[in-house]
Amino acid sequence: MTERIAVEVAYALPARQKIVRLTLASGSTALQAVQASGLAAEFADIDMANLKLGIFSKAVKPDALLREGDRVEIYRPLQADPKAVRRQRAEAGLAMKKGGD
Repeated sequence: MTERIAVEVAYALPARQKIVRLTLASGSTALQAVQASGLAAEFADIDMANLKLGIFSKAVKPDALLREGDRVEIYRPLQADPKAVRRQRAEAGLAMKKGGD
């Protein structure tokens, strides 16, 4: 009998999020979890060819092996390059405060 692990796959948009709980074979990868979750069919903006994934906020490659209780997170592309935003603020003379205030 193949050992099974329970994991979650999460995807969030500004106005909506979804977490899918799965039971997979031990030795499954982050990519396999995303594929099994069905989230790519539900959210058209998920680009399966260029997935950016993480496990509990730590970036991982799609072939990362999962452990019991892991939460695979599908990351969206950044809307704005943080370096460009800082450069624009500096050029405008706006000081950035620590903590986003």
